Amino acid sequence: MLKRAIGQTSWQASAVALGIMRMASLDVSEAEKAVQSALASGIDFIDSADMYGNGQSESVFGEVLKRGSVKREELFIQSKGGIVPGQRFDFSRDHLLASVDGILQRMGIEYLDSYLLHRPDPLMEPEEIAEAFDLLQASGKVRHFGVSNFHPEQYRLVQAAVDQKLLINQLQFSIMHTGMIDAGMHVNMTDTRSVDHDGGILEFSRRKGVTIQAWSPFQYGFFEGVFIDHPKFPELNRCLDKLAEKYQVTKNAIATAWILRHPAQMQVILGTMNPTRIAASAAGSEVTLTKQEWYDVYFAAGNDLP
Repeated sequence: MLKRAIGQTSWQASAVALGIMRMASLDVSEAEKAVQSALASGIDFIDSADMYGNGQSESVFGEVLKRGSVKREELFIQSKGGIVPGQRFDFSRDHLLASVDGILQRMGIEYLDSYLLHRPDPLMEPEEIAEAFDLLQASGKVRHFGVSNFHPEQYRLVQAAVDQKLLINQLQFSIMHTGMIDAGMHVNMTDTRSVDHDGGILEFSRRKGVTIQAWSPFQYGFFEGVFIDHPKFPELNRCLDKLAEKYQVTKNAIATAWILRHPAQMQVILGTMNPTRIAASAAGSEVTLTKQEWYDVYFAAGNDLP
């Protein structure tokens, strides 16, 4: 498994991570098989959020750890907080502290390797975030910090207030969700792809040494469905088939490899709980596409060059 330096630090973790958002729907034995498949594939990074399954995903994961076949010390465990589902975003000091305490209790662990602010709170007060981060770090409950779905100015706003380096930004990115790339190529144009929705987040992250964690790597739209083997995307799937045959892997692996080929040194967050798909997707970390192959996939997804 390819390794990544997280936030250009000495912290090295697998380039592919296992997201446990869907773990709430599994029994403990099924969840254990998913985590074991990840470990066997070289994945050592677990991503969660306190809201996944209203906390049930983390409770199930905690039960997996209790069984002892998967060791805490083998894993980098990350979670996110700041969303109160259906009610508000909440980056207040007390909510963030309570969020981490709840995560640790559900998982049955003593600390998180990283904790992210989960989507921007328009009412956030950076000084409160700074106080929460200081307390979480001083208590040993959180080792590293980051954000999720922040644009550059939101990142700057928080980073200016906190002493800890924000190492991570989770952003949706896949073959079928390429706005970060499109806007950078269609500069000084007036077509739809020239619209920069995110303030140059890709280039900003590279310059600041922020690791982009790509979520929904196989989705099109916003949770509309999976593009792999979808009849709506025949040209893309033909291209993925061709490359999968060349590299003797699956189309999921090629979709993973396409993200990892970008020089921004991203991580890919897998959302599947299927052990076979976990292994197949993780295999993409061992594939290095040529530049032309990367562009061929980009074109097959319906994109063009200006």
